[in-house]
Amino acid sequence: MKLALGPILYYWPREKLQAYYEEIAATPVEIVYLGETVCSRRHVMRLPDWLDAAKMLAAAGKEVVLSTLSLIESESDLKSLRRITENGHFAVEANDMGAVRLLARRVPFVAGPYLNIYNPQTLSLIASLGARRWVMPVEMSQETLQSLLLSRPAGIETEVFSYGRLPLAFSSRCFTARYHNLPKDDCRFLCINDPDGKTVHTREGKPFLAINGIQTQSAQVYNLIGDLDSLQQTGVDAVRISPQSEHSGEVIRLFRDCIDQRVGREHAVRQIERLFPEAGCNGYWHGRPGIEQAILASAIQHD
Repeated sequence: MKLALGPILYYWPREKLQAYYEEIAATPVEIVYLGETVCSRRHVMRLPDWLDAAKMLAAAGKEVVLSTLSLIESESDLKSLRRITENGHFAVEANDMGAVRLLARRVPFVAGPYLNIYNPQTLSLIASLGARRWVMPVEMSQETLQSLLLSRPAGIETEVFSYGRLPLAFSSRCFTARYHNLPKDDCRFLCINDPDGKTVHTREGKPFLAINGIQTQSAQVYNLIGDLDSLQQTGVDAVRISPQSEHSGEVIRLFRDCIDQRVGREHAVRQIERLFPEAGCNGYWHGRPGIEQAILASAIQHD
């Protein structure tokens, strides 16, 4: 299985972003997604800057994909989308159907996790438009994916979100601005102070969700490192790690070592838990509520 690094979902300072991707260039990740997918107001990196990072990573042997916004809200967003889809050098991850329309039958593309591909008919349609890889919706279970892949179109790869806070929903309202009692258009970019999102707790004090601008995430860290055997057996071609502000290099290396069977599942599970910003979960993959942590006995017994 290939190892992919998804787009950064948070707003980080420019210097941190540049240092981050210089570190990533030296890791064993094979696919790197670049670009802003959450909020069009985040501008510390513009397209020329992303292209510079893309060229640096490509020179390091990475397959680079430029990711598009998941929610297009204005004409300026549409202009930016056109520039990304017409970049002429790098593949594009389409995260809304507007991007698909601009890419369809013109250049191969990656169908992002927000396109709501839940059945063979939709997957076949997306493949006919030129998708060469699709990213499974995060809440899909192994059983559902296995059934869907029985009629997978030829030539299309499957990628599964396998590590990170789950991106659950988007809204035209900015939750971070609302938290600070500010209007969206005068948010002061305060989400830059939350490099892994802002955790929301229940009245009982338990972590429940995380807010990240207009995006709602899980508070728990989705983690399928203990389920890599079942991912491979299901026919998954690539597993996606979602960047976090610290320890991404260690997470990537643990996944790579586990895929290549240089470390056992039990050891990998113990080691990676030290790197979580919150507790872990893997319920969706097992057909259970996403917030749950299924026991990894089946994986551990192989060690």
